[in-house]
Amino acid sequence: MPILTPTDLGFIERVARSDPRVIQACQDIGIYDMSQVYFDAWAIGIDERWGRDRRLQQGLPYYRRKPEDNQYAHPLDFIVIADTETEEILSVDVRTVDGERTRPPLKQQNYLPTSLQHGYPYDTLKPIHITQPDGVSFQLHGNMLHWAGYKMHISFNYWEGIVLSDISIYNPVEKRQRPLFYRISVAEMVVPYGCPEPPHHQKQAFDVGEYGMGLMTNSLRLGCDCKGVIQYLDGVISDQQGTPVVIKNAICIHEEDNGLLVKHTDFRDARSISARDRRLIISQIVTAANYDYRFYHTFTLDGTYKLEVRLTRILNTYCLHPSETANPYGTEVAHGVTAHNHQHIFSLRIDPEIDGLENEVQECDAVPLQYTDDSKANPYGNGFFCRQRAVEGASLASLGRSWDIVNPTKVNPVCKKPVGYKILNSQYPGLLAQEGSIIRQRAAFATKPLWVVLFKDFQLYPAGEAHQSGNETLEGWVSDAKHADIVCYVQFGLTHIPRTEDFPIMPAEPVSVTLRAANFFQSSPALPFLTLPQNRDTNSQLAGLGQSACVSHTVAVREGSHVNPRLQRKLSL
Repeated sequence: MPILTPTDLGFIERVARSDPRVIQACQDIGIYDMSQVYFDAWAIGIDERWGRDRRLQQGLPYYRRKPEDNQYAHPLDFIVIADTETEEILSVDVRTVDGERTRPPLKQQNYLPTSLQHGYPYDTLKPIHITQPDGVSFQLHGNMLHWAGYKMHISFNYWEGIVLSDISIYNPVEKRQRPLFYRISVAEMVVPYGCPEPPHHQKQAFDVGEYGMGLMTNSLRLGCDCKGVIQYLDGVISDQQGTPVVIKNAICIHEEDNGLLVKHTDFRDARSISARDRRLIISQIVTAANYDYRFYHTFTLDGTYKLEVRLTRILNTYCLHPSETANPYGTEVAHGVTAHNHQHIFSLRIDPEIDGLENEVQECDAVPLQYTDDSKANPYGNGFFCRQRAVEGASLASLGRSWDIVNPTKVNPVCKKPVGYKILNSQYPGLLAQEGSIIRQRAAFATKPLWVVLFKDFQLYPAGEAHQSGNETLEGWVSDAKHADIVCYVQFGLTHIPRTEDFPIMPAEPVSVTLRAANFFQSSPALPFLTLPQNRDTNSQLAGLGQSACVSHTVAVREGSHVNPRLQRKLSL
């Protein structure tokens, strides 16, 4: 089924409000003003009644007592099924408990500032200002970005949103630009819900492939969504008729201080060196109905790339009958309101080009060396090592396991190992849907933390291009991917067991995956940054005193320290 565009999703509320069956379903639970009934349009995971030949969607209904009310505090006990092409309501599925309807919970649970009576004491949090008096350190030439030795191209499309390509980094030792990654994007994500009772088994959202991350991207506001000195890029998509549409400020580019890159103090003479890190962030914010996702593509001075996703949202809710409890499939987050257990599993597509196209992935398991009473190789039992094997196809998660994308044809002359980048992924939750289930068939990519396949033109999306047509997906692309032009799909995310703290609006929850240089450089990539004058911030001050910091001052060596006794004096730092 083709992606459901905002236009596709926009009709269901209008049509459902005038449908006699929907009107009756609302009147039966005491709602007579249909302008107060709102519908979130979702793609439908499964509904055998109409097969696979119709573009179906489902409408999840809520009640608002006033226009600015939080509708998710007042969920209704039915759903509507609609045909996207004909704009026809096919069915109104009403749920009963022991033959009874469930009236909506009416207590307000609002989050808009205008609705809040007790805000945080504004005078206890002082402003934090981010300034760059000399301007930013990156240069943007069209869509080509240059920063701290990095070069990359930034693009935007309706499916993936941000796409980074032709990523390279300057190596000061070899004095050349070295390729890292040909293309990086978020290719898919799945949000399966864990309540087996109808209609919740139909909640199987593929927020990338069914709706399009580019189509759902926010237009960002200066000083609200990104903070500091900002460069924006617009996103260009097309509407239902193919007319170009510009999303102003779809992509935010900015720098942030990232703490200390390196720090060391020699305990003998208290000599200390340090260098500050900074990060370049390329970001977008996506709103998918009740969910908001913030995607941060981050680069740091040591050659590290990190994708961080911060999930902020309003929980998808449902009403509880007085005879029901939320357990075990959810949490009662307000009186009569349940939020069901669910997962978020993202798929990061990495097309590597580590010093060239001939790349492979090696799986590394940290394992202990065999230990027996008469062991000669490990007489004290402390030995362990990295057991490696080439990954062909899929790799499972395991305690102590990591992966390296390496170029076996390029060897680091210092360690005699192939140059590479390590995949650091400790946030793969595993797809909990059972073998043979519809969601497991549709989201096969989410069953493994890593897939490695051969590159093939136009083969991008791990759940396929049409999610309900049974077409080819990542599981069918697996083949021998050794010493070749490969593509990696890295899955990461979280299993969300809702909490009362998540309602009525949830604080940000971050998940991430990191790619870090592993024998790519011949020495520490931090060395060139130790000489920067920016490592001393003379604008920093002592709280309440206004005294500038990081300038020459004396510090007494504490008694009993490890400093050489001959150096028991005041040191000038």
